[in-house]
Parts: sequence; C-alpha cells; structure tokens
Amino acid sequence: MDLNLKNKRAIVCGSTQGIGKAVAVELAQLGASVTLVARNEEKLKETVQELDHANGQQHDFIVADFADTEEVKAQIAAYVQQQNEVHILVNNTGGPPGGPITEAKPEEFLKAFNMHLINNHNLAQAVVPLMKKAGYGRIINIISTSVKEPIAGLGVSNTTRGAVASWAKTMANELGQFGITVNNVLPGSTKTGRIYALVESRAEKSGRDKQEVQQEMEQSIPARRFAEPEEVAAAAAFLATRAAAYINGVSLAVDGGRTGSI
Repeated sequence: MDLNLKNKRAIVCGSTQGIGKAVAVELAQLGASVTLVARNEEKLKETVQELDHANGQQHDFIVADFADTEEVKAQIAAYVQQQNEVHILVNNTGGPPGGPITEAKPEEFLKAFNMHLINNHNLAQAVVPLMKKAGYGRIINIISTSVKEPIAGLGVSNTTRGAVASWAKTMANELGQFGITVNNVLPGSTKTGRIYALVESRAEKSGRDKQEVQQEMEQSIPARRFAEPEEVAAAAAFLATRAAAYINGVSLAVDGGRTGSI
C-alpha cells in the first residue's frame, strides 16, 4: 500500500494545536512538506520545528486569522504566487460557540459560515489550479459528526458543518476527473480544547461535576472513551495518500462508533 507522501506539499489549517497539529505531524512523517496556517506566529514557529525533516522536507507557515476572510484570501493568493506546487489541502478551524439554534442570532450564522465555508472555498479555489497541473490533489475537510446526526446544543455548528459537507460533495463531483479527491473527516469527541470546553459548559449548566459529565459522555460512545487527536489525524493522512485515490466525496466518521446512522 502506497502511503508515501515524499515530494508532496500540504497546507494544513488550524495546525498549531489539536487535530490540525496532529494532521500536520502525520503528513510530515509520511514525507510531505507542510505549510502550517494559523494566527499565532510564535506557535507556528514552534510547530514547524516539531515536524519531521527526515526526508529533507521544507516546512513553512502562513500567519492568518480565519475570523478575517479577506486576510485569508490575500495570504493564500500571495502564497500560491510563490509556490509552484500544492498537492494537499486540509481545511480545519475551531467550531462556533454552542447553544440552542432557537437562541442563535443571525450574525452568529454569518460569522460561522465565513470562518468555515467561505475560507474553505477561497483556499480551495487558490490551490485547485496547482493540483490540476500536478494531476494529484487531495482536499480534506475536518468537520464534525453533526453532518450525519445533529448534536444537541450546537445549533450554529450543525448548520454550518452541513453546508460545508454539501459544498465538499459538490466539489468532489466536479474535480474527480482531474485526479483530485475531496473528502470530509468527521471527528467525534476528541481530546482537544473544544471537547473540554463543552464538558465544562454542560457541567456549569447542570450543576454537576466535570468528571461526572465527561464520564457520561464517554459512556455514550461504544469505544467508551474520547479519541486521541492522532487517531483522527491518521484517517486524514490516509485520505491524502495514493492508496486513497478512489475514495472521493465521502464523509468519514472517526468517532468510536457513536454516530447512530449507518
């Protein structure tokens, strides 16, 4: 099975922590040169140094805040002008705050839509010409299992994630003929700041202990535990390889079996 990503260039968003960082580490271990994207320059510099360099990879980074779609668009445009190859794009950014959908303000939807779908779209539009030129492309979107089964208390997130999944499926249909695949990885409860913030929020609202809330959440998962970021990253990295060339337009749940749908 060909999992070698040597001589491949990957852009990984939200890559200084959590799942994004784990994906960057995994791709580098498979031989890819990785361009990190995040808003904190110091953390970007630190993360670049942590990536594998065994195959002579040339890692770098782009400083961009996903809350500013015009900044992201400008930064990726400038990058593409200087970079003659991009083979892999991993779209990933933090989810919007939780809360019932009936209480969400319209501007919350707009903000989430911009941070996720519009940024994903601008990034994809910028790199697809390079992928077509190479005859090799992998666009991988880190979304959520809410694509298959909406999660209670995450109204804005559920809505936005669903839009991204539909966008990705449409793009997969258009780009498959060029050797470019578009797939979604749907993490379940994963050991990141996001899940622990949700645990804390539920504990505060219910007046219960955080450990009790976490144990209850873990018991709802057939695997009886939260995922490690590296377990989600492994799925994303596989989709980036030649071995996954005929997997296109799928939404892959990496959730320990929690999602109820088939």
